[in-house]
Amino acid sequence: MMPKLSREFYHRDTVEVARDLLGRILVRRTSEGLTAGRIVETEAYAGPNDAACHSARGARNGRTAIMYGPGGFSYVYLIYGMYYCMNIVTKPPDEPEAVLIRALEPLDGLRLMADRRNMSGNGKQKNLRNLCNGPGKLCISMNINKDCYGLDLCGDKLYLEEGSEPEGGSIVATKRINVDYAGIASGYPWRFVLKDSPFLSKSF
Repeated sequence: MMPKLSREFYHRDTVEVARDLLGRILVRRTSEGLTAGRIVETEAYAGPNDAACHSARGARNGRTAIMYGPGGFSYVYLIYGMYYCMNIVTKPPDEPEAVLIRALEPLDGLRLMADRRNMSGNGKQKNLRNLCNGPGKLCISMNINKDCYGLDLCGDKLYLEEGSEPEGGSIVATKRINVDYAGIASGYPWRFVLKDSPFLSKSF
């Protein structure tokens, strides 16, 4: 077991946090068991001045309320009425920014992940690359749902461990995905990937 990331890790510039999350380990503990994966893809969402960020709409209540609190808490929301996405709140209170976790490299609890995704066949895991290569997929695999909204990521149910720092030159920054509606913000290079990972949600 590696040390958990501290609260101070999240109370920094959101774009820096998004980049620095690559290589960290996301861990989920439930009554079914433990699952864990290495973060290989993230996106930064930088508050009211970022048209792609939920807090740009100005609402401090409802699902975005957690974004106005301190960094190091989970912001989980539903998309398309079907899939959950996990974000990590960053910065101090009243600076509503967050990082979306887009993809993981599965590490622990592979059987459990495969069962949750209905991908187990004859007792074996198949299509390992497809278990967590997207924000909705990783949430299903890790059992991250509405009950995880607002969880303290320094707690014991959902948290991040230090993992290993990527080698120099292994990180690539690209435009974020599916934010064409955001005008000039759609071109911000705030998606970060481990370029040689086979577990990305989309190529770059």
